[in-house]
Amino acid sequence: MSERTYLSPPHMGDVERGLLLEAFDSNWIAPLGPHVDGFEREMSELLGGKTHAAALSSGTAALHLALIILGIGPGDRVLVPTLTFAATANVVRYVGATPVFVDCDKETWQVSPDLVAEAIADGAKHGKPPRALITVDLYGQCADYARLSEICATAGIQLIQDAAEALGATHRGAAAGTQAELAALSFNGNKIITTSGGGMLLSPRRDYIELARKLSTQAREPVAHYEHELIGYNYRMSNLLAAVGRGQLRHLPARVAARRANFEHYRRTLGELPGWSFMPEASYGTHTRWLTTALIDAQRFGVDREQVRLALEAENIESRALWKPMHLQPVFRDAPRVGGAVSEALFRDGLCLPSGSSLQEADRERIIARVQRCGQEAR
Repeated sequence: MSERTYLSPPHMGDVERGLLLEAFDSNWIAPLGPHVDGFEREMSELLGGKTHAAALSSGTAALHLALIILGIGPGDRVLVPTLTFAATANVVRYVGATPVFVDCDKETWQVSPDLVAEAIADGAKHGKPPRALITVDLYGQCADYARLSEICATAGIQLIQDAAEALGATHRGAAAGTQAELAALSFNGNKIITTSGGGMLLSPRRDYIELARKLSTQAREPVAHYEHELIGYNYRMSNLLAAVGRGQLRHLPARVAARRANFEHYRRTLGELPGWSFMPEASYGTHTRWLTTALIDAQRFGVDREQVRLALEAENIESRALWKPMHLQPVFRDAPRVGGAVSEALFRDGLCLPSGSSLQEADRERIIARVQRCGQEAR
């Protein structure tokens, strides 16, 4: 059997290795260190220089701290896209609030501004107005912030941006992660750049990031002994991981270009098959194609998404269904929602194909050939 082809593996190089060894040899392992400071500074510069950054242990930690900083807690309601990874919804429960799931647009697969407005109006009518909206820049494409920002500002609710999947994307020329007063990035092992595990909280407000840094280091007060006036968390990134992140950041444009090239090749070849279509790119921005995501019309192609996934798995090729909507998850079965049919259809028919920036042409052709054979066998 061929060597396994992974969905989105880490892509490392000599620069990352050199910086990691430098940090190791300095014995500045933890806590924090000069590479953490450098990673935060370089990220801020990449995003235009007006954004402050706190390097953390995960994107989930960043979202959790964002809710705490905004004072979201028990009794509050937070709007969350239903088509997302569980972490986006989990953090709402962490602070004791209630997630309200909102369906996405067919055109962009991002959270629907119309349904967000409907959820806000419905909440106000029943005396349960939401306190915040967490957007998700799904699969590497920004949500429609021109509309969402206006809706939130008019309603007086806070906007938090989950840009975990979208570093390197743009919205109306601005870098992803700069569309809200608090935004989260992820550097998990399958992201476009990785620190093996890690994340970052972003904000144009320095006071928010200073508070995040304090909360993420157990909220220790600046005195000679250990004193705490707030509940804190162990959420900071280590100097070693930040060294890897600094190296990865230097390759970001090339990594995005490679993933977009993967997508274009899949689109040109598989897009010719009956029943195959791909996630559209919104007119208001550029998509990183973190993952190439396709829809399979089983009636036209002859086999459904799961049959294609299993056929690829039999060839040692990893693929994945789209996110299962949160309103279908057992743990959130009682949560309120607005809509859901669009995300349910995307989950039913959607497949993520291997998309790593290190994907070799021979592997890509092997994937395409196996998919084509699925259709031929069905016919």
